[in-house]
Amino acid sequence: MASPHSCFRGWQSTSHVALALVSVLILSSARLSAGGRSLLELYKPPASAILTYHNGAVLQGRIPVSIIWYGRFTPAQKAVVTDFLGSLTTAAASPLAPSPSVSQWWSTIDQLYLSKARGRGSGGGGGGARVALVGQATDEGCSLGKRLTLAQLPQLAARAGPRKGGIALVLTAQDVGVDGFCTSRCGLHGSDARAPGTAYVWVGNSATQCPGQCAWPFHRPLYGPQTPALVPPSGDVGADGMVINIASMVAGAVTNPFRDGFYQGDKDAPLEAATACTGVYGSGAYPGFAGNLAVDPATGASYNANGANGRKYLLPALFDPATSTCSTLV
Repeated sequence: MASPHSCFRGWQSTSHVALALVSVLILSSARLSAGGRSLLELYKPPASAILTYHNGAVLQGRIPVSIIWYGRFTPAQKAVVTDFLGSLTTAAASPLAPSPSVSQWWSTIDQLYLSKARGRGSGGGGGGARVALVGQATDEGCSLGKRLTLAQLPQLAARAGPRKGGIALVLTAQDVGVDGFCTSRCGLHGSDARAPGTAYVWVGNSATQCPGQCAWPFHRPLYGPQTPALVPPSGDVGADGMVINIASMVAGAVTNPFRDGFYQGDKDAPLEAATACTGVYGSGAYPGFAGNLAVDPATGASYNANGANGRKYLLPALFDPATSTCSTLV
């Protein structure tokens, strides 16, 4: 039985968790058969609810990641994603990206979460999390059709050949529909009993289906204050929006891969390391404003992290359980 956790982002999401008020767009629940909360529900956790460790396994050590590209992606789009994955681990980023960097963002996950769960890892060795892209597969012809159910995502993940302690990354092209995509989720992560010890992540390209929901702030929001869209670092709204959601879901997959790791609230609809800070990218963020970000003087693109090969990315804030605040790079 697959057990996905979802991610939905939008303008009305913010994360002033210190005030115990988090605006999130709640997705479908972790179990395929369970119902979810309404899309625009304002989530207000009880005073006793905090993001805590539930003593389960996390992914750490060497984390092998394999990708299946479902549908048509351009070489440039693929490079945006693979360069991001290659930027996560400092040793893989050569030369080192200037600060603030993607690897610094990734190390924050280790500091805030994985270091608290040493000895409970599901992966190759301890001492932090080292991402390694180990394989890619392509299904450009969309062999399962262009309308996927949630139950088909683990099937696609299996085609990516996930390894124990690793993640299968299922990426769907802009003309592929997935149940709940845009209406209740931008991505999800889960696990499948048929592939024990592994997790999977699915994220869709929202460029033509719902950029105002799943690629914000690189597109005007569907609802709320119509603030100008930010310029995406790669020039591709869909690809840069995917990176935001991949980052959020991978953060959840490594810290809560099997629904018993780090989370807050109902384990079937949890707030996790990044989803507890939905909509926050820089200091001073509020609904409709992503926060104070760096701007590339050459392109006008907004970003908060430098990556491999001169790339720039926008990454979500990470929740700090010790201070109940959202930690940003800028």
